[in-house]
Amino acid sequence: MLNLPDYITLSEVGPRDGLQSLDRWIETDTKIAMIDRLSRAGFPVIEITGFVRNSVIPNLRDAEEVCARIQRRQGIKYRALVPNARGAERAVESKLDELLGLLTVSESYLRKNQNMTMDEAIDQGVKCFRIADAAGMGFVMALGVAMWCAYEGTIPQDKTIAVLRRLHDGGIRRFYLAGSMGMEDPMMVASLFRRAAKEFPGCEFGYHVHNLSGQGTANVLAAVDAGASFIEGSICGIGGGIAMPTSVASVGNLPTEDLVCMFESMGVRTGVSPQEAVAASREIAALLGITASSHASQIGTRDEMLNQGKHNPRNPQTAARDA
Repeated sequence: MLNLPDYITLSEVGPRDGLQSLDRWIETDTKIAMIDRLSRAGFPVIEITGFVRNSVIPNLRDAEEVCARIQRRQGIKYRALVPNARGAERAVESKLDELLGLLTVSESYLRKNQNMTMDEAIDQGVKCFRIADAAGMGFVMALGVAMWCAYEGTIPQDKTIAVLRRLHDGGIRRFYLAGSMGMEDPMMVASLFRRAAKEFPGCEFGYHVHNLSGQGTANVLAAVDAGASFIEGSICGIGGGIAMPTSVASVGNLPTEDLVCMFESMGVRTGVSPQEAVAASREIAALLGITASSHASQIGTRDEMLNQGKHNPRNPQTAARDA
């Protein structure tokens, strides 16, 4: 029997993690319309942009304008990525609810992605936390590539725990552990989350999941069963681009609408209705000129299936022929 909570927080990262991975510029007006649609759907946390160097991620060069122009709704946390202290200082001016720090446990990947040593990355993460805390903002620290790496293979659990401990010593209490390569398995995920919860009982842990190996939903359930209290997803399944030595670098994020449908069908509340999540996905796909990769947007919710069965029953002769 799975140990599931009554409620799970789904953090929507499409406007940042999704759009930064696209191979084209998305107009600011379109980004704002996308975020406003996600707000209307009721996602409790929306990662709207990142305060990064424009030369590194040009798709997010309008971060300040996006923050200024979205229609903020009461009860929704609006969050931005800040990979270093300079980004945190910029983000504070935009008066967000929460900032997201980032490092990767794989030091090979850390050098490729952020051009930092582990000591430098931890120092920047703690500085970001202190800047957010001083400004009265929430803070969550992402530990990417925390389980498996295309350059190093399996990341030793002791290494991830050691990085967590150093960040914890710096005062950070909220983390998400990211399966950034999507090649972890449910046993690996459950073991790490159980150990993290045991060694840091005063902390909150979430899971950022990629689905490269097809084990994404199984890994999500393993993380939640082991105590994860929030899950990261991306509307339409966009984004998840990672620095891999293969052609699959842009594959990754689980569609948030599929997560909504899965949890709600199991009786775990998300604060978002499946119908509204799927409607938002279809509208955003049209807005961006893409095809949503989610099962829910293509096949429909349970209610949509029942409605089709009611109003479009199969022809008995066709059914007999196909049996």
